[in-house]
Formats: sequence, structure tokens, C-alpha cells
Amino acid sequence: MTVTAVLVLTSPFMSFGANSAPSAARPVAGYNLYFGDLHSHTTYSDGWEGTPLDAYLAAKAAGADFLATTDHAKWISPDEWATTLSMAAEVTSSTFAAIPAYEYWLEGGRGEINVYGLSYLPPAWTYFGNSPNRLANFYDWLAAQPGGSGQWNHPDYMTQTQYNDFGLYSKSRDVGMNLLEICNQGSYDWQGTTDWEASYIMALDNGWHVLPAANSDTHSPDWISGYEVRTVLLAPSLSPADLYAAMSASRGYATQDKNLRISYTLNGAVMGSTVSTQAKTYTASISIVDPDNVASDRVTMVELVSDGGAVVASKKVNSCSVDWTLSISPNTAHYFYLRVTTNSSITGGPGVTAWTAPVWTGR
Repeated sequence: MTVTAVLVLTSPFMSFGANSAPSAARPVAGYNLYFGDLHSHTTYSDGWEGTPLDAYLAAKAAGADFLATTDHAKWISPDEWATTLSMAAEVTSSTFAAIPAYEYWLEGGRGEINVYGLSYLPPAWTYFGNSPNRLANFYDWLAAQPGGSGQWNHPDYMTQTQYNDFGLYSKSRDVGMNLLEICNQGSYDWQGTTDWEASYIMALDNGWHVLPAANSDTHSPDWISGYEVRTVLLAPSLSPADLYAAMSASRGYATQDKNLRISYTLNGAVMGSTVSTQAKTYTASISIVDPDNVASDRVTMVELVSDGGAVVASKKVNSCSVDWTLSISPNTAHYFYLRVTTNSSITGGPGVTAWTAPVWTGR
């Protein structure tokens, strides 16, 4: 594989009318960046305080574009679920999207999966059969639900099986599983880890097309205001339909900095896409901006990562605004995603801050 790169450290400020502000990340035609959280809890399951309505209103007041409440399906009553749907509809507007969802526990050490985009609760866990078959049967069920999207939660938290090491892949099951929690704020105290990038790579290498998500998993009444982690979805508008479509397309990225803006394309294909034709040479176009424009948030390293976690290109930088264009000549690579390191204080010190969904080569 050969790599040719051009790096431009843009000025930390660009003029916008009468005011000066940090430059915005290079836009991707047809898409906006929407910041929110796809994993949170309320008293409708094991949250400590507040209803879904309280959560949605708090997240909106704290400046989020969206919030998903994901109370445990086994504890939500049908009446509570109906109320959750009603509350989400009440709060959703052109400036905020409330996402009613649930966390499904696959008993027998199979882990927990968030389900988005469905207006009904899942069957009881016994519907999916005994332990050896339960995960595969759940994948098949979810893939058959129009509009449904699944997210693997805290992949090495409750089970040592890593969701069967992200095996059981098939093209049909790939339709339903669209996200993987690469970062879970609530698991820091339990595991002392900030990310599960190894799990993300394992899933990608097994063929899954997934978006990395960074969520709070909060059980406290601190929705959005109490943490920096965000899942960012690329969508043409802030409608629930467009956000669900972004999830289904695995279009977005995970960040532990609440407003880090990233644009990344490969041969013009946006993150989450597959390039239209296999080519001998690919051009990666990257733009990263932290609008706070402070030294503690400067980008220090940008890496292009491929199969097996191999870093095929990297650049050390020291700026809140980075543009990088590079050419790659892959032979066998199936995907390329970005990993971004910054000076931001991530659980005690600087480190890897963001990961994008890949662009797949179609191989």
C-alpha cells in the first residue's frame, strides 16, 4: 500500500461576516452534523430520577440535537412504553429530536443491545430460544423489523464472549445491526477503560457495517449536561426519520469531546458509505475542527486505520483546525476509518478522542 499525503493546518480563525469564529469543518454535501446521546435511562427502568420527558427536556436545554432514552425492555410496562412514545412526540421539533428506544438484555451472557426505530416492544427473551442460539435468532428478528437498528452496548462489559466475538455475521443480519458502542461513559468506573476500539475492529473484520457510538449510559438526571461524550449522526435534517436513516446507514462518528467536528470522505463517499467502484487509488479528504479553539482541545494526531487495526497513514499536528488530503493505493483493504487524538482531558488525560465510521472499499 502506498500513501501520498498533503497536510494543511488552517488558521485557527476564519471570518464569518462581522464576527470571527473557528473555521467549520469542511461540509459534506447534503449532510449536517447532529450531536447527541443514544444510551440513557430513566425511572421507567433503573434510572435514579426522572421520566423520559424529563430526560428529553434536560437534553434539549443542555444544547443536544437529540437524545435517546433506552430503558430496559424487560422492565418497561406497555403503558410506560406508550407514554414514552407520546413524550417523545411531544418534545420533538425542528431543533430537537427525542428518540424513544429500549435496551434489550439477551439473557444467558449474550449481552445487551439497544433497539431504535421501532414503535413496539420486543418479544420476551424466551422467544429467541436457548442460549447457544439466542443471539443469532435475535439478529434475525431485528433484521426482519422494518426500520429497526441495533447497537451493541459496552461490548466487553457484561459478557466475556464479545457477542460471540462478533461472529454470526450474514448479509441479512448486517441490515439490523448498525452501531457499536466504542465508548460508554457509565462503564469507566466499572472497567477503567475509555473505549472498546478492539471490539470495533473485530466487528468490522467480521464483515459488519457499523457506526462507532460514544454514549453516556447515564442512570442519573444529568442527561447531556453531565458528560462530554457524543454520538454524531450525519443527516440532511434533524427529523427522527433522517436520524434513523443515518443509524441504518452507519453514517457518523463517536467523540469524547462534545463539539469536535469531523468531515471525512474517500473518493467522495461519506463515512458509512461504500465507494461506488473499486479503484486502484483512493483519495481521502479530511477536515477536523474544535470550535472552542483552546490549547487543551487541539488535535495532536490523525490516523487512517484499516483492516485489523493497521494504521496506514498518520500525521502529528497541533491545531484546532486541520485539513488533510491523502492518496492511498490499497491492494486488499476492506475499509478505512479515522482515529483522532487530542489534548482534551479524557478520563484523566489526553488521548484518543474520536473514531469515525469507515468508508468501505467494496472488496
